[in-house]
Amino acid sequence: MNTFPFLGLRRTASSGLIAAIVGSLVACSVTPVLDEPEPTRSSTTSPAAKAPNAQNAPMLEPGPLPPVITQAKSRWVPVPWSDLPGLETDDLKEAWPAWLQSCTRPAAGWAALCPEIRQLASATASVQRQWMRQKLQAYRVESPTPAGNGLLTAYYEPVLNAQRQARQGFNVPLYAPPAQLQTRKPWYTRQEMETLPAARAALRGKELVYLADPVDAMVLHIQGSGLINVTERDGSQRMVRLAFAGTNDQPYKSIGRWLLDQNLIRDASWPGIKAWIDRNPSRVNELLWQNPRVVFFKEEALPAGVVPPGPKGAQGVPLTAGRSIAVDRGSIPYGTPVWLKSNGPQTNLDRLVLAQDTGTAIVGAVRADYYAGSGPEAGELAGRVKQPLQLWALWPR
Repeated sequence: MNTFPFLGLRRTASSGLIAAIVGSLVACSVTPVLDEPEPTRSSTTSPAAKAPNAQNAPMLEPGPLPPVITQAKSRWVPVPWSDLPGLETDDLKEAWPAWLQSCTRPAAGWAALCPEIRQLASATASVQRQWMRQKLQAYRVESPTPAGNGLLTAYYEPVLNAQRQARQGFNVPLYAPPAQLQTRKPWYTRQEMETLPAARAALRGKELVYLADPVDAMVLHIQGSGLINVTERDGSQRMVRLAFAGTNDQPYKSIGRWLLDQNLIRDASWPGIKAWIDRNPSRVNELLWQNPRVVFFKEEALPAGVVPPGPKGAQGVPLTAGRSIAVDRGSIPYGTPVWLKSNGPQTNLDRLVLAQDTGTAIVGAVRADYYAGSGPEAGELAGRVKQPLQLWALWPR
């Protein structure tokens, strides 16, 4: 599924430290008294409970479950670890790089555990699983009001070819933020940017690169970042990342939804949309103008000769293909490890992931966008995933 391998900050633990952690897992026999979660400033219950002493924590379920935790847009119901589907079979070592990334910017409640998370990076999945049972509590994430099934979608990072200068076949610009962006809110729509002289004048000189296909540009606007193989003015080529730098503050509107409402297609996936465009090339602008929202980008240099890390998510850390998700921050805080279950026609997932990003369409308690990776294979998956979802948040005891 993923064009690029899992990336993350790996540190090799000393055998003595690993042995000490393993020993604390297998030598425990006393059930600890669990701390109450600390209240937040808004008087709701926060999941920032202290971890019990490692020497006294049991390997198995620690006894009475803690109270329900209330988040702004969700409620977390404590459950035994046995409720988590696929816990014994997931290769946790694949998720550990994403966890290490979150530990570079740890959320409240996690800083104390991050040294142990780093030391366990080279441990076996079995030892990692035992540590999770010992130090963390699993909570089923629910909507605070009656709701239907959760929803999983997916996103990816496109890999595209571009030219530094406009030429025949490459005349679709991607822009840096214009100087007047903050003085006019909302800024010009997509259609106005392409047709109004004032908008075009404001964008002059802000062109970063030129793509060949306006649909590829739309995909990049929706995904928020992309890897660009750019041909420079002197003919040399290099890979850069165009990362999110702002928007025109216009609302996002789905072009797939418009096509469905017009009874023009029945398959609103990206492959279905592109198939309609191939049949109706004269209506491309009409279609793309249905979405007035435009993303502006900033260019990030990439080290030559190495596989680039994933784009940075809203937590401010690089995403890990197959192990990072975007969430509603009011339901799950950034940096939270989450157990994800989703079964559907495109993929079956029972695995540990990290909440490291968000998106304008990612709203609700049990809602996630799964980062599939970079390139066309990841894009094929991301364009089709729309299936039921269950989530369990994992939080320090």
